[in-house]
Amino acid sequence: MRRLVASLFISLDGVIQGPGGPEEDPSGDFRLGGWVAPYADPLIGENLQDLMSDPFELLLGRRTYDIFASYWPHVPEGVPSHALAERFNRVRKHVATHRPDGLDWGNSAALPGDLAMAVRHLKQQAGDYLLTFGSGDMIRQLIAAGLVDELRLQVYPIVLGRGRRLFGTDEPAWAFTLADSARTQGGVLVNRYMRAGEVQTGAVGYRRA
Repeated sequence: MRRLVASLFISLDGVIQGPGGPEEDPSGDFRLGGWVAPYADPLIGENLQDLMSDPFELLLGRRTYDIFASYWPHVPEGVPSHALAERFNRVRKHVATHRPDGLDWGNSAALPGDLAMAVRHLKQQAGDYLLTFGSGDMIRQLIAAGLVDELRLQVYPIVLGRGRRLFGTDEPAWAFTLADSARTQGGVLVNRYMRAGEVQTGAVGYRRA
């Protein structure tokens, strides 16, 4: 079964909305888009290179797909991100959407039917590992279904107060193991979590007076 890895930018209070720029996702009157920009660091790029060191296919929610499709196919030659754009343009893209029209970015196809069933079937097929960026609504559903094998969370030292969050208050319980962690000079934590099964509980021992 091939792996599913989810990479997300996240604030201390769990917000994942609009990290890349003011116009990326202003829905819900969110006015703090672009909150990752002041924390640019070579380690962020190294994490991306590590994610792409093995062959992969993209798995994206529709909002993230539309953002990517409006940018990556139009990156001109000669700019530093052109090599990355070429790779994104070339790989297969699986899109979780109720609107299968307008998937014009090359090698794109809508996932059929129920999301969890479609991704489970996709993971059982032979092929490159599945990589997703953002796509919080989709990731929440896939974590609940036990289908996300690895979380790459880049945790920014800010509290945004409002905006869409990765987790709500009624999520199923899952345990993850911190596989490794690194820190940028600006205080961003780049954490890699591996799915570890059910949450374990117990009693904390203490002495009675």
